[in-house]
Amino acid sequence: MMADDRLPAPFGSRIDRSRPVTFRFEGTACRGYAGDTIASALMASGRFVLSRSFKYHRPRGCLSMAAQDSNGLVQVDREPNVFADSRTIENGMLVLGQNYSGSLDRDRRAILDRFARFMPVGFYYRTFWGPTKGAFLKFWEPMIRKRTGLGRVSLDAPHVDYDKACRFCDVLVVGAGPAGLSAALAAAQAGADVLLVDEQPKPGGALGYTGGEEAAGARARLVGEIAAANVSLMTNATCNGWYADNWLAVIQGTRLYKVRAGQVVVATGAFEQPVVFRNNDLPGIMLASAARRAMHLYAVRPGNRAVVLTCNAGGYETAADLADAGIEVAAVVDARAAASDLPPQGVRVFRGHGIVEADGGRRNRHLRRVRTARISGDRYEKTGEWIDCDLLCVAGGYMPVYQLPLQAGARLDYDDATAQFHIRQVPAGMKLAGAVNGFYGLDAVERDGARAGNAAAAALGLAAAAAPVDSGTGTPNFDWPLQAHPRGKDFVDFDEDLQIRDIENAIAEGYSELELVKRFSTVGMGPSQGRHAALTTSRIVAGKTGRTVADVGVTTARPPFTAENLGVLAGPHRTQCRRTPMHFRHVEAGAIMQPVGAWWRPSLYAGSGPRQETIEAEVSAVRRDVGMLDVSTLGGLEVRGPEAAELLNRLYTLRYDTQAVGRVRYLLLANEMGSIVDDGVAYRIAEDHFYVTSTTGAVGAVYRLMLFMNAQWGLAVDVLNATAVFAGANVTGPDARALLSALSDDIDFSQKAFPYLHGRTGRICGVPARVMRIGFTGEISYEIHVPWSNGEALWECLLAAGARPYGLEASRILRLEKGHIIIGQDTDAMTTPEQAGLDWAVSRKKDDFLGKRSIEQRSRLGMDRRLVGFETAWRDSGIAESCLVMDGDAPSGFVTSTCWSPTLDRRIGLAYASPDIREGGIISIRTRSGSVEAVPIVPPHFFDPQNARQEA
Repeated sequence: MMADDRLPAPFGSRIDRSRPVTFRFEGTACRGYAGDTIASALMASGRFVLSRSFKYHRPRGCLSMAAQDSNGLVQVDREPNVFADSRTIENGMLVLGQNYSGSLDRDRRAILDRFARFMPVGFYYRTFWGPTKGAFLKFWEPMIRKRTGLGRVSLDAPHVDYDKACRFCDVLVVGAGPAGLSAALAAAQAGADVLLVDEQPKPGGALGYTGGEEAAGARARLVGEIAAANVSLMTNATCNGWYADNWLAVIQGTRLYKVRAGQVVVATGAFEQPVVFRNNDLPGIMLASAARRAMHLYAVRPGNRAVVLTCNAGGYETAADLADAGIEVAAVVDARAAASDLPPQGVRVFRGHGIVEADGGRRNRHLRRVRTARISGDRYEKTGEWIDCDLLCVAGGYMPVYQLPLQAGARLDYDDATAQFHIRQVPAGMKLAGAVNGFYGLDAVERDGARAGNAAAAALGLAAAAAPVDSGTGTPNFDWPLQAHPRGKDFVDFDEDLQIRDIENAIAEGYSELELVKRFSTVGMGPSQGRHAALTTSRIVAGKTGRTVADVGVTTARPPFTAENLGVLAGPHRTQCRRTPMHFRHVEAGAIMQPVGAWWRPSLYAGSGPRQETIEAEVSAVRRDVGMLDVSTLGGLEVRGPEAAELLNRLYTLRYDTQAVGRVRYLLLANEMGSIVDDGVAYRIAEDHFYVTSTTGAVGAVYRLMLFMNAQWGLAVDVLNATAVFAGANVTGPDARALLSALSDDIDFSQKAFPYLHGRTGRICGVPARVMRIGFTGEISYEIHVPWSNGEALWECLLAAGARPYGLEASRILRLEKGHIIIGQDTDAMTTPEQAGLDWAVSRKKDDFLGKRSIEQRSRLGMDRRLVGFETAWRDSGIAESCLVMDGDAPSGFVTSTCWSPTLDRRIGLAYASPDIREGGIISIRTRSGSVEAVPIVPPHFFDPQNARQEA
């Protein structure tokens, strides 16, 4: 087991030394303490190399100790790309490095680093892409793909419960550092309901690892006052994105909070920036704030002999902290020629100097020494001094954490005099506080936080105290020389192994705009999303294109702020399982059940023969005698009120104010774009009462649409989702009328008394029922809806009377033989009624309905495709759903439905094709085998086109 060398108390505020934790890294047993992160525990054990870089497989260690860089990404059990500097250790945890071949310490692919000059940015475009390089690409592509990506995804990872919740507050404060705490306290004291969110396990931000006794006292004071105020505190929670109307996504563990805030105070601080020089990515080189976090939070000794590279007072504070921890400080290298800050006693200071090169020895396993050089204008002088060290702390300046404000519409402005970005044009519903607003001293940060909190409360109409606006607290930044080293390895973006010359080469290729540089070079597209590369890249582009940094700016900031599991977005992963009242009768009958949306439905009733024979036997039973299908899953909506018909008129494409009581009429629903979204039927039970059905999967959306639209229209109508109120069975076949006549005493099923597309209310098998005569199968068909509790009794009664159950597979064949479409299978998000052959279902006499104008406008533009029927005598033709319809070498459509028809003894189907092709013509379909088969176009109503059977 690795040794564990810790600093004494009071270092280590987050660890509990009385609770040791054992885990394994790369097969070796390691020890840490409760509260340790993977990175801190490994650093305490002398392990600094955590992973390998993406392109050149260079050794990498933690840069920020704040989960803001890709250097510390590791694999934890089955989970890839875990930030080692934020994931706390657990007993038995298995941790592996990422992106290596062989072992982490002896990565065979590290040889790529020697050939870096042959792999400049964009080399793969020129090497593998071109009209004459197809075979070359096919040879290399599998090998390249095999080596891409980070970590290993496990398809058998254990189930994790994710969920979602809604939160509402007057003021949301993002960041619980001194600015955020002060803002939350000020807003709460003004009477606001405040939610304070921070990604760390404890509030206080930088007060936990900087500032000494003064900072510790300020933290204790602020946290104590927050505990007594009207503030809800969420720790270990990340605000991952801003959306319209102050809707913010906050992720805490496995829960996504949808937070709606009246005002937002962003107190997210600033990212400390690295400095670019040769080998600036070596393990042992870290940000000054990272070293201070390691010492103060986890009692980790980050090195034995340190050099501090700085351009602000923070570097001297870091040197003092290192000295207090017993770490030898070899030198402070200060870029400012006239700085007045004093180092710890006895420490050399190189003023007006920078570092141009670091040396990691053989295999670059760890930092061994750095070379200083004097800064002359925008370049380094050639001569300099080597300094032995195993730790380099970089205080290179700051970049505000700008993501949330820019997502809300703010803009970044660059000040050349201070070499800083500032956030401007912040929207009215958002306030900035602290370092993100350009303030860095503790007193100034607290005052700015109080000002922002009071301003947020005042914007809500609360009586808030007025606070003076400070003008800022000096500059912590420096305009570092960006001078490409002759031997390279001066990394701008650690995620993508991008060097200065890579950015310069992208500009030389003609990509002068930053967004194009990003896409060509992939700068800022890695896990850290440019947090430590945006400022430097902008400066390089500005310098090479003769513009200012303000003109170049940074690339667009979009949510999410940091990586989030797809499970967080998906929400609860609980399989929905709804059963109809007849479910167990289906199981007893040998049905093979399948999920359809949230429902379990019978696919077919297994017989003694093969599957296809069983399905065809069910089809034949319906065509020959009588069958029944469980349709309890269909959506059922009760629409009542004096203006019920008007509601349907405004929503659906046909007219319903002229529909007679007792009649059933087809429903077709389009959206504002004029595309089909649902269909069903409407049974008018009374002048003010319609019973409306919809497809199984769309009933929820249709119900919400009815309520939403009527909230605007204000019609005298009430809508009830009655899907769970009724069970249903479709009884269909030549003998359906005779069977039901024998089971009802008060419904006359004769053709004259109960014609096609009519409805009746009465009793079937002694059960109260609504019966609608429709024709989905092309036979005499009755859809029977009864109270849910009577569904099983109805089914057993129909079964005893001789109706044969059939499943969804047979139902799909029956409807296709008749040429009826299924919404979502024979339509897509762009299908208009005209394209689907349903223009007969669109009323031209109504003044308006949902989607009417779009349907008319799209009709004037002309169709680009049309749903047609086709047939072929070959049973196994290779034609399947989704096969392409070809027009020469170009696709012109696709097959939406196809099957072998046992009734017609041929393969039939529906497909989208060119609108110029008419019945009697030919379309070409590319089969599953790749061959192209020419098939004739026929009317889509394959079976009984005159409707003689269903209307008999």
